[in-house]
Amino acid sequence: MRNLIAFLQRFRIFLVFAVLQILALSWYVTYLSFPRNQFLTTNNDIAIQILEWEHDLTKHFNLSKNNTQLQWENIYWRKRQPKFMYQLSRNKFKIDDTLYQQQYTYIPAEVINSSVSRRNNYFTLNVGTAQGIKRGMGVFCHEGVVGVIHYASEHYSLVKTVLTEDINIDVNIHMKKSDLPGLLIWDGRDPRYGMITGINNDLRIKKWSKVETRGGSGIFPKGLPVGKVSYTEPIEGQALWKVEIRLAVDYRRLQRVYVIKNIHLAEQTALEARIPNED
Repeated sequence: MRNLIAFLQRFRIFLVFAVLQILALSWYVTYLSFPRNQFLTTNNDIAIQILEWEHDLTKHFNLSKNNTQLQWENIYWRKRQPKFMYQLSRNKFKIDDTLYQQQYTYIPAEVINSSVSRRNNYFTLNVGTAQGIKRGMGVFCHEGVVGVIHYASEHYSLVKTVLTEDINIDVNIHMKKSDLPGLLIWDGRDPRYGMITGINNDLRIKKWSKVETRGGSGIFPKGLPVGKVSYTEPIEGQALWKVEIRLAVDYRRLQRVYVIKNIHLAEQTALEARIPNED
């Protein structure tokens, strides 16, 4: 108590000055309209700024949850697109839900580890056999094809990406009259570009033609984006084109993907296994 009294006596002049200043500012703001409005406006601006900071902070922490929710919504609508379904009736052209049956299901996943600078690049996903992942399933994102499941443990899986040797995904180059089938490969140079092999050079290929999955292997649905033709030249000594494409996916920034399960793949594989071997 004695120390408090000594403190008040020592700083009594400053404390009296501070009290008078507060009273003067209070009366100034209270009885004059312009400073009162300025004071209220400033307080309102500060409050709005604090609310914006709070919103941005909350949005940042909820970003992962919101992205996962968007993935499930994309799956919901993708399942209802007729081009990703199996057509039950082949003698009608009108699109009717009773004519189609779901052929593909999709499992959302997140890339937790990746590489793009090696000759063979693999991504690690945060889903595994516990979520129904199996070797050989296709993987894609909203931009296009990513790769194929190479190995799956209980909670994780490895994706053999498009940026690997001998990936060999069957694709189509869209032309006006007909599509040109080929195989997608990667030469190991630039992660932004891929190559298509197996196209005869007597067929004209227009630059920037769309390249999409063909769907013949059953791993990917038909029509998923792969890229666009950026350059063509004839291969010396062969009747084939060298076709370079600009890949649709930027694999250096990939985060969210979908794993594809073809419900009819086992049936297709069993049937094709009955093809007689050539002597």
